[in-house]
Amino acid sequence: MPELERELSANRSTALELREERHLVQEGYEFLDEKRILLATEILRGLERYRHARAAWLALHRDAGAALLDAAARHGLDALIVYPGQALAEFRIALRTRRAMGIAIVEAQAAVTASGSSQAIDPSPEAHACGAIHLELMREAVPLAALERSLRRLAAEYRRTERRARALENVLMPELEQALRFVEEQLELYELEENVRVHEASPEL
Repeated sequence: MPELERELSANRSTALELREERHLVQEGYEFLDEKRILLATEILRGLERYRHARAAWLALHRDAGAALLDAAARHGLDALIVYPGQALAEFRIALRTRRAMGIAIVEAQAAVTASGSSQAIDPSPEAHACGAIHLELMREAVPLAALERSLRRLAAEYRRTERRARALENVLMPELEQALRFVEEQLELYELEENVRVHEASPEL
């Protein structure tokens, strides 16, 4: 017999306890199964938003690269390196948090404002456009980073939920079924033996 079976007392109290435990484990599994479905749905929605936001950010990144090349062509790389940067008058991040299956989902928006024109010796629209688009690039990176962080949290929770659900489904529930089946079989044998003894002890009619 398996080790689990040898540790069990084959009586009706044990069978009742095993049935109750099996019921609780089944409820736990159903809860985890529903949770991972909800998590997967939230992750898929987030991934769709992330794909669109990342595509927009990459397009802006390409435009920023092109603006940098234009500014370098106008001033030369050495002059552009020492070109005065745009000071920030404001860099503010607004956060909004909601919860999904107990996980904090953070949404962020940034407000980035330059302080005005830089005191460059040789100002140019190319350099100004380059600075402006890089500020925009920084601003758009904030919600993208928040979304990525939230997706990582959801994915980590999904993996934990998946491991727990699989442990219940593939380990604990089969062990309980096996234990309950063993106890019920032993009870049937005891009942059969008792019926045989009663029959043998009864006077023949």
